[in-house]
Parts: sequence; C-alpha cells; structure tokens
Amino acid sequence: MTSQTTIDTAGSGDKAPAALPDRPPASGLRGHPWFTLITVAVGVMMVALDGTIVAIANPAIQKDLGATFAQVQWITNGYFLALAVSLITAGKLGDRFGHRQTFLIGVVGFAAASGAIGLSDSIGLVVTFRVFQGLFGALLMPAALGLLRATFPAEKLNMAIGIWGMVIGASTAGGPILGGVLVQHVSWQSVFFINVPVGAIALILGVVMLLDHRAENAPRSFDLLGIGLLSGAMFCLVWALIKAPSWGWGDGKTWTFIAASVLGFALFAFWETRVKEPLIPLGLFRSVPLSAGVVLMVLMAIAFMGGLFFVTFYLQNVHGMDPVDAGLHLLPLTGMMIVGSPLAGAAITKLGPRIPLAGGMAATAIAMYGMSTLKADTGSALMSLWFALLGLGLAPVMVGATEVIVGNAPMELSGVAGGLQQAAMQIGGSLGTAVLGAVMASKVDSDLPGNWADAGLPKLTDAQLAQASEAVQVGVAPVAEGTPAEIAAKISGVAHDTFISGMSLASLVAAGVAAVAILVALFTKRGEHTDAGAGVGHI
Repeated sequence: MTSQTTIDTAGSGDKAPAALPDRPPASGLRGHPWFTLITVAVGVMMVALDGTIVAIANPAIQKDLGATFAQVQWITNGYFLALAVSLITAGKLGDRFGHRQTFLIGVVGFAAASGAIGLSDSIGLVVTFRVFQGLFGALLMPAALGLLRATFPAEKLNMAIGIWGMVIGASTAGGPILGGVLVQHVSWQSVFFINVPVGAIALILGVVMLLDHRAENAPRSFDLLGIGLLSGAMFCLVWALIKAPSWGWGDGKTWTFIAASVLGFALFAFWETRVKEPLIPLGLFRSVPLSAGVVLMVLMAIAFMGGLFFVTFYLQNVHGMDPVDAGLHLLPLTGMMIVGSPLAGAAITKLGPRIPLAGGMAATAIAMYGMSTLKADTGSALMSLWFALLGLGLAPVMVGATEVIVGNAPMELSGVAGGLQQAAMQIGGSLGTAVLGAVMASKVDSDLPGNWADAGLPKLTDAQLAQASEAVQVGVAPVAEGTPAEIAAKISGVAHDTFISGMSLASLVAAGVAAVAILVALFTKRGEHTDAGAGVGHI
C-alpha cells in the first residue's frame, strides 16, 4: 500500500511527496497492530519504570557504596541528561535505519546496562552505566512511537497512543511502589536486575512480532554538525536546570549555561536552513498544531513532574510514610491514568484533540490548586481526590499532545517527531523540578526565620539557618540528636508548616502553568498526516 503525505521540509514553500513504498502486508503475528503495541509497551514500560523506581534505591546505594549526596544525585541526573540530549538524534536514527532495528538495539542496550549496574561495586560505575541506560532508552522511546504510527490506521491510532500513554503513566507512578518492595525485601541491585528479564521478553517479542517500516524518502545522510549543535544546546539547557538548585538562579554559572544553550539553539536553527538533509526540517514547525503540541507537552510536564516531586516528600517526610505506603497513596493518580488514557484516546478520535486537551489541562490546574490546600494533617480521602483528578487531567494530555505532534509530522519524520515529544517531556520535567524547586527554596528561606522565632526556638546562626532551610525544603525536621522531646516537637511543627507553605506556593505556580496550557491546547488539531501509516497492518 502506498500513502501520500506532503510537508515543506526546506522552508521553500515547495511540497515534496513523502510516499510510503509498497511493502508486503502484515501476516500472522509479525506486523499485527495490537501485537506491535504489546511489544513496544513492554519496552517502554522498562524505561518509564526506571525513571522513578531508582529514586527509592538511592539511599541504599549511598549507604552500600559509601557515596556522597552529590554522587547519588548523578545516578538520576546522568540518566535524564543522556536521555534528554539524545532523544531527537535517536529518533532520526530510527527514521534512517528503521524503527524496528532501533527499538531492538535500545532494548538490548538498556537491559545490558541495567545488569551492569547491578554488578557494579562503585558509584562511578553505577553513574557511568546509568548514562548508557539513558542513551539506549533514547533509542527505544521514539522508535516505539514510530512503530505505532506506521502500524495503526488513523481511526485506531489514538486508542493505541492512549494505551501507550497508560503504560508510561502507570509505570512512572508505580515505580516507587515496586522499588520500595524490592529495596525493602531483596536488595537495591534487584531494582536494576529486574530489567534484564523484561528486556529479554521485549527482545523476543520484537524479533517475532515487529515489522520494519521505512518511508520511501527517509533520510539517507546525517546532519553531523546539526546533531552536535542540538546536542550541545540541549546539554547546556538541561545542565543549567540540574545545577541551578545548588548554584542558585542568580549565579553567573547558571546563566552562562543558559546563554550557551540559547546560542546553540540559534546556531542550530541557522544551520538547518543551509544543510541539504537537516536533522529537523524547520518547515516542520510551520505546523501550528505540532508546535502547540510540543509547547503543551512541556507545560504539562512542568506542572506534573514539578508538582509530583514535592508530593513524594510530603507523603514520606511530613506524613511519615515509608516508600511503599507513599506509593500506595498515589494509586488514585495511577489508576485514573490507567483508566483515563484509553478513554481519552477514544474521545480524541471522536471529538478531535482540542476539547479533551483543554479539559485535561483545566482538570490539572484544578488538581494542582487543590494540592496547594493540603496541610500536615490532611487525611487520605482528600489527598486521593486531588491525586485522582490530577490523573484524570493528565491522561488526555499525554495521549492528545502525543498524537498532535506525531500525527502532524510526515511519515518519514515520525522518529524525529517521537523524539520531539519525549524531549519536550524531559525538558518540561527538568524545568518543572528546577523552577518549582526555586519557588519552594525561596518561600522556605523567607518564612523559616520568622516561624522559628515565633515558636520560641533558640536563635540560629546563618550557617545553621542555611542547613535547616535545606532540610526543610524536602520536609525534613532539622532535629539534632539528643534534643529534648518538647523542643523536637516544636522544630518538627515549624519545619512541616514551613514546608507546607512552600509546597502550596509551588503548587499554585504549577496550577498557573496548567491554566496557560489550556490556551495553548486551543491551537491544536487532529494530525494532518495520520493517514500516512494507515492500513499497513490488520486490526
């Protein structure tokens, strides 16, 4: 079957045909849309789960390997930095060599790196292999979307992306629960070893069930300078966001990296107008819906990942829950994403993305406002209400924004579009954590001295106050060993109240970001090129 799509890739106004070559239809298991979905879901689950499951293992890794706090931070930072920098280039590799091959290499590499981490006996090796995990995860994620786009017909694509989004949401939210169980009852190494059998299953399924799809006019060369400029710009941006909490937003180093990132993106954009086969044809962004989808994904991730970052501290450090119990309290969020994603896919197919996306961001804004009202003694029922509403709001956005980005790109750029979608989510998550973290830090620094004095506690030196502020920013009461019980109770009360005030302000900012996203959602529309992949397989 041959499908026709067009896009102005050179920015000249000429539209070139983007035909899919004739290829044999799917037969049996290989290339069947739903079996393809099952296969890519297993691989995607492995990567999404790893994004949050490792956070639970960090304290055990720190203790076992004698690592510093800064070294442990790089277990997470190294992974996300490698993932964010590589996603778009990885998507281009899929467009060039085929998404099936890219997916299988990603699965094998990710599982192998996971096993290597479990066998590591130093923090340096753990961080190194976490970087490899990020690189191979970047190969896997855009390839999964490219395979879905090529395999599912237009009328079923939103449902497929809905299930895909459900797997990502459930894996991300379920990571702390599974991680808590494994660390508590097995070992921190098991958090990584679990990826080996999962990767083996994904590999076997991939070899048996995935059918390779390549557009006739897929890229034949690589824009090496473009890759270097984009990767450098992304690195500087994500690095600045990672380091800003410790350097400070007013520090010259933070703004040097931000300026370098802006310069890198500007040089990249200029170069892409000159090269024959660009990494990202800038004509892609002439699609207002696609551009709106990318912005929407960034804003959604800022509100979601930034807000969720503080909720975990709230549950564990303010309410005193263990990691497993905290994860269980987030089940309403997970459950609504699991239920809501396929329903959102069906609604988007029927109504188009605009109404579900705007409604989803409105629900997210209301949920984040509700979370700003949480107190130290808020009960589980009220918490669950806001968590459930957040999951209900996120589901259509995860599904709809993905379809808008991928569906508004031509078939031969489906990998790049998938990389854009994932990169937008990673940047948004990093930006949300950094910006909302700065809001939290500023509020705690402002309120803590007054709250401390009002409680009648002994005056602190500037150095002691700075240490106390760092602890309070994650909900920890800075109670020194041997402190009398009465004083310790006062310190805990001050710490938790101050943390709550910071979390409330950060949640209000997240609600404001979600409200802005409602307006962005109004610029989206159904993918213009969705039919390019239609009818390849059988339903």
